[in-house]
Amino acid sequence: MTEPQQNRNEAGEPLMKNCTYCQELKPLTEFQRRTGRRAGPYSRRGPCRSCRGLAPQERVAISTPSGEAIKPLAASVARHNPEAGETVPSLDTSAQPELLPHPPRRKPVTDKARECHRQRVRNLLSRLKPADTRALRLNRNGMIRLRGKTDQGRRWHQEIELDLAITLVRERMAVIVNPYTVRRLYSNKEFRQYVLKRDRYTCFFCGGYGNTIDHLLPRAKGGHTTPVNCVCACNECNQVKAARDVEEFIESGVPLPSLDHLESPDDSDTSEDTLF
Repeated sequence: MTEPQQNRNEAGEPLMKNCTYCQELKPLTEFQRRTGRRAGPYSRRGPCRSCRGLAPQERVAISTPSGEAIKPLAASVARHNPEAGETVPSLDTSAQPELLPHPPRRKPVTDKARECHRQRVRNLLSRLKPADTRALRLNRNGMIRLRGKTDQGRRWHQEIELDLAITLVRERMAVIVNPYTVRRLYSNKEFRQYVLKRDRYTCFFCGGYGNTIDHLLPRAKGGHTTPVNCVCACNECNQVKAARDVEEFIESGVPLPSLDHLESPDDSDTSEDTLF
């Protein structure tokens, strides 16, 4: 089967691209096509077909120029090739400490520490005073225009109701651009990092290490994803709380952090003023 004409230049030669992981120059047909309205006919993704199914450790091993990375790469190839009939070697993680994340240190969690953390988060949320929304006006469609950016930096817009626009502005998730338009302050990734750093990666409910975001007023009951309504939570508390209110969940008994529940180390460089 011949290649499509769009994958060749004017001289009839195939267009080439460097792989992100193996750094080899390969034809465009070896890369997955990008999708979307802004993707051109020659837009291709970073890894080639052979590197796309590898694990992160194997990708690092491929991109490492040193000879030490050949052993884990050979181990991964042998593990994925059962027809060889040889003993399947395993990756020696102790020989590659740089590939493993550094676990945070253990820290005891007491009832007093949990209550102090909750009070600190409440004080931070009280500093987010509601903004004035009297300048908002409906457009000809009876809606408010909401603008924002994706995690990749692409701009988007949509029309929302006036009540939702007022809530986003009051709870410091958006700002007023003009009487008919509001702009969202954070992308999804930026908002998650903002809440986690603000709460110091500490669960609002049990005081353990948290890396998820939970809504104080559940979305099922009318809550929105805003800095005032979101706090850091661990995965267990986030799932157990579900659609219950904060007071109801705390009174019913918050699950204590297990031994494997680790506390994130304190970030002395992050101050409360810089987060606001």
